[in-house]
Amino acid sequence: MHYSKPNSKPPNMYTHYSIVLSLIFTNLLLFSSLSPTTAAGGSWMLLQRSVGISAMHMQLLQNDRVVMYDRTDFGPSNLSLPGGKCLRDPKAKIKVDCTAHSIEYNVITNTFRPLMVLSDVWCSSGSVLPDGTLVQTGGFNSGERRVRKFRPCSTCDWEEIPLALSARRWYATNHILPDGRQIIFGGRRQYNYEFYPKDEATQNVFDLRFLAETNDNGIENNLYPYVFLQPDGNLFIFANNRAILFDYTKNKVVKTFPAIPDGEPRNYPSTGSAVMLPLNVDAKFIEVEVLVCGGAPKGSYDKANSHGIFVEALRTCARIKITDQNPQWVMETMPQPRVMVDMLLLPNGNVLLINGGSAGAAGWEIGRKPALNPVLYHTNNPVGKRFELQNPTTIPRMYHSTAILLRDGRVLVGGSNPHSSYNFTGVLFPTELRLEAFSPSYLDPEFAYLRPAIQFPASSVKLRHGQALKVGFTVPGKVDSTRLSVTILSPSFNTHSFSMNQRLLILSTTKYRLRGNKKYEVEVTIPGSGNVAPSGYYILYLVHKEIPSIGIWVQLSDRK
Repeated sequence: MHYSKPNSKPPNMYTHYSIVLSLIFTNLLLFSSLSPTTAAGGSWMLLQRSVGISAMHMQLLQNDRVVMYDRTDFGPSNLSLPGGKCLRDPKAKIKVDCTAHSIEYNVITNTFRPLMVLSDVWCSSGSVLPDGTLVQTGGFNSGERRVRKFRPCSTCDWEEIPLALSARRWYATNHILPDGRQIIFGGRRQYNYEFYPKDEATQNVFDLRFLAETNDNGIENNLYPYVFLQPDGNLFIFANNRAILFDYTKNKVVKTFPAIPDGEPRNYPSTGSAVMLPLNVDAKFIEVEVLVCGGAPKGSYDKANSHGIFVEALRTCARIKITDQNPQWVMETMPQPRVMVDMLLLPNGNVLLINGGSAGAAGWEIGRKPALNPVLYHTNNPVGKRFELQNPTTIPRMYHSTAILLRDGRVLVGGSNPHSSYNFTGVLFPTELRLEAFSPSYLDPEFAYLRPAIQFPASSVKLRHGQALKVGFTVPGKVDSTRLSVTILSPSFNTHSFSMNQRLLILSTTKYRLRGNKKYEVEVTIPGSGNVAPSGYYILYLVHKEIPSIGIWVQLSDRK
C-alpha cells in the first residue's frame, strides 16, 4: 500500500482509503482463517498472532498507522531490528539488545515494521503536536528525562533529545495545550509539572501541592493523573479520589471538587480509568461531565504484592458535572468489578470499557480474574440503564494492555505483560504479543441500511477554528434528520488504562438538505476556540441513529 507524504494528498485519497478499509475489513471477516467471535454485543477478530513486542503504549497517527512500544530494559523481544542495529544501554538487563521494542502498525494493510528507540520508554507518556508529530516523554533510567519524536511517514524512525525534561518523568501524564505546547504532570515522586517545548519562562518545574496531597504513602495511587482541558482554558486534574480545576497560566487552583463518595483510589496502581464525556459545542453554554470507573480498594496493592491476597476490584463508576454551581459525584454500578480498565469514547458518544481484571491491582503478577467482556456505557441513558455487557474476548488483557479507537470504528487491542521479561511459560499470564480488534455492535451488518458514508470533504482537509463546513454523505435507507450528528475525535495516547488527550466534540449543525437520490448534505460549524478544540488532527464522523460512518481525517488550525 502506498501512502503519500504528510501534507500532500491526491484528490481521491479519502475515497481510496475508505474503499481499502472497507474491503480489508470485509475480507478479514469473510475469508480469514482467524475466525471472528460474534454475538449481539459486538465481535472480535485476531489480527496478528505476534507483532513481536508487547503493546504497552499506543498512538494512532493521521496516516492510519499506530505507533506501539513496550520497554527496553527487560530482555530481547521477538522482533529483530533491521540492518544489524542494536541498542546499547548499560542500565538494561541486556546491555546490547538487537531486537525492536517499538513498531509501526499499518491499519490499512494489517502489517508492521520495527522501530528503534534509543532509551528506556517504560511507563512513559506522550501526545501529538498540531503538525501530527508524536512527542513522547520520560520513561525509566536512561529514558527518564528524554523527549522522543516520531514524524508520521513510511520510513521515519524515533528521534531522541537527551535531558530535554527538567525532571524525571515516570508514570506522568501529558496534555496538549491550545498554543500547541504539552504540559506534563507528575510521575514517581514528582509533585510538579513542566512544559514542552520550553521557553525562557518555562525552563524549570512548577510545584503542584495537589499531587503531594493525593499521594498515599508507600503506594502513591495518584500516578498517571487524569487531565482534561476545559472550555474555559483551565485543566481538570483528578488524582487518587478527588479533583481540582487548575489555571496552569497562573499556577493556581481555581476550584476544589468533592472527593468521590466511597473514598476509594482510582489512579495507578489502583488503576481505574476516566473520560471527559462528549462536549456538545452547539449549546450556548458547554456543560462538562467527567466519568471515572473502576479501580481497586485501598490496600489492594499491598495485599496482593506482599501477601498474595487478591481483593475484588471496584464495581463503581462516579460521574460529575463539573460545570454545575455545586457539582456532586453520582455513583453507578458496573456489571462487573474492574481494575486496569481502558475507557474509550466511541464516535456516537458512548463509552467502551475494555481490558483489565476483576481482582488485585496493577503491577507484576498481582492482577487476577481477567475481565474478558467489554462493557458499553450509554452516555445519554438514565441512571440504571447505561451499562450493556458485550461479547467476550478469549485473550486476557491484564497489566500493560492497551486499546485505541481506529478510523473505521473498530477498537485495536494489544499488550498484557504482567511479568518482568518476555516469558511464555511458567507464568499465570504470559507476555502477550497478539493484536486483535473489537468491532462494536454499530458495525454489525444488520445496521448497514443506517450507516452513512461521507462523500466530501476528502481526507485530510485543513480546517480553521470557527469555519463552516459542508459534509456530503449517502445513506442506503431512510434518513432521520433529527438523529444526525457530526462528531470529531482527537485520537489518544493510551497507556496504563488512561487515554491522554482523548476528546470528542459534537459539532453545531446549521443546515441539512437533500442533494439527490439518497445523497445528503449537512453544514456544521467548527469550534471557534482552541480551549474547546486544540489545533491538531481529528477524525470526523457522521453519525446516523448512533451508527457512525468511517471517519475522515481533518487538520484543525488557526492558519488561513
